[in-house]
Amino acid sequence: MKKTILTLFCLISFFAAFAQKQKTYCNPINIDYGYTPFESFTEWGRHRATADPVIVNYKGDFYLFSTNQWGYWHSPDMLNWKFEERKFLRPWNKTKDELCAPAVGILGDTMVVFGSTYTKNFTLWMSTNPKANEWKPLVDSLEIGGWDPAFFTDDDGRFYMYNGSSNNYPVYGVELDRKTFKPIGTRMPMYILESWRYGWQRFGENMDNTFLDPFIEGAWMTKHNGKYYFQYGAPGTEFSGYADGVVVGSKPLFYDSPFTPQSDPLSFKAGGFSRGAGHGATFQDNSKNYWHVSTSIICVKNTWERRIGIWPTGFDNDDVMWTNTAFGDYPLYLPSERKEGGPAGPGWMLINYKKPVTVSSTLGAFNANNAVDESIKTYWSAKTSNNGEWIQTDLGSLATVNAIQINYADQDAEFIGKQIGIYHQYKILSSIDGKKWTTLVDKSQNKTDVPHDYIELEKPVKTRFIKMVNIHMPTGKFAISGLRVFGNGNGTKPGEVKNLIVLRTEKDKRSAYIKWQPVDNAFAYNLYYGTAPDKLYNCIMIHDLNEYWFKAMDLKKKYYFSIEAINENGVSKKTAIKEVD
Repeated sequence: MKKTILTLFCLISFFAAFAQKQKTYCNPINIDYGYTPFESFTEWGRHRATADPVIVNYKGDFYLFSTNQWGYWHSPDMLNWKFEERKFLRPWNKTKDELCAPAVGILGDTMVVFGSTYTKNFTLWMSTNPKANEWKPLVDSLEIGGWDPAFFTDDDGRFYMYNGSSNNYPVYGVELDRKTFKPIGTRMPMYILESWRYGWQRFGENMDNTFLDPFIEGAWMTKHNGKYYFQYGAPGTEFSGYADGVVVGSKPLFYDSPFTPQSDPLSFKAGGFSRGAGHGATFQDNSKNYWHVSTSIICVKNTWERRIGIWPTGFDNDDVMWTNTAFGDYPLYLPSERKEGGPAGPGWMLINYKKPVTVSSTLGAFNANNAVDESIKTYWSAKTSNNGEWIQTDLGSLATVNAIQINYADQDAEFIGKQIGIYHQYKILSSIDGKKWTTLVDKSQNKTDVPHDYIELEKPVKTRFIKMVNIHMPTGKFAISGLRVFGNGNGTKPGEVKNLIVLRTEKDKRSAYIKWQPVDNAFAYNLYYGTAPDKLYNCIMIHDLNEYWFKAMDLKKKYYFSIEAINENGVSKKTAIKEVD
């Protein structure tokens, strides 16, 4: 009898734990980003920084490498990431760029890693047990070198390397000998930008090409259905329009075979809280679903102040490669929950956009409402990092809360380089009336570094006020760039947008002025576009305004547009698709 009761108790506990398993994540992903290692980059303030991410699936786990982190992460589920300290440079490598824009490849049962270099003396590393942080040199000095390198192993076992970062030269590719890792032949061009045709490739925040010519960088190769999808980043890492493009060919090297660029970016996120989706990599989960990881921008304290985002990716029935960044910084399903053809996330809305905020104190012009304005570039800061500093957001009325994302900002941070053993501690309280409070999240004993913490509640809560109380900061002031509350406002969804107008100029068919009738109860709009009515794969989230200057088109193609309105209660029906010649 006792054994039966014990067995029943274990089963109940197991299913309860399973039922409470987190199903979602939120971009930027919550990992313990290191701080910039360069003193010269900190003149405007010390800050966290990484970019140029690569994720590979190795023996069923995800491995994440990115710029200057003095190690790498691994995860079984794409949610819980464990950091492994590891410096890959040798004593004779005289640079602070510890694995800048690293290349990671899989050769049989072996993972190989290599960092960007213009020299001939960087080591090519290998591991058959990276989870245990066991590495050894595979090639003491990979003489070919290359900046922004990437590796690709074809189905026939042949091994390729791509590299390049320039606003004058193309990205190159070459085959490497599997035994010696010396090049077979000469590096040959893969692709060079055509900003005269593809508007999104133009340099600048406004895609105007008036400051510099655009950069091509960040190569990656994916093979699907017998075709080779060569990916590249452009036009500049500091811009909202930083994106990954894709060129499709019949061979892993394009110089002697035909290839076709897809007109629109593969991954593009020009609007919303966390912007940018360039210089990344494509990988598969254990269910063979594709994902794309890439660089997101902050670029306030320094041009190289950046983060990482991950989005669902795939191929349609016509072998067009796509990435879904619509609501790409709202809660998204983890691989365990992703269903083919299903929604990217649970549909929880942002319910505190520009809602009233009160705080314990304010440092200078870092005002309270910066924490709810949906810009990662702006933030609120308290005067201190003291236990008890707080920020409170009023949802306006009783709302359903499903998840909360906390984005810390670096105000008066003191660290340089990767830090181990630092942590955040806080509590989140909820209240219906602003007087009686209940603890919703208790991280007073947390011992982990959570710069973009994301909490999916075990059960949704109906409340009006959310209050975050600081207990411990790892460094600097208590500062928040985004206290983002997700759920549903339990009110009326916005009405359908009317009178969508797209004026495509004959002077430059890469550009258009887009305008629409405002929806009274909408705070944002999703503008979808593409070169076919059934392929509106790219999306721009536009807050507050009912107009957009659009400069991302292929001047040789027709375009198709649709728009939807957004508020805290949901999303309107999309407009009928509009064709623009």
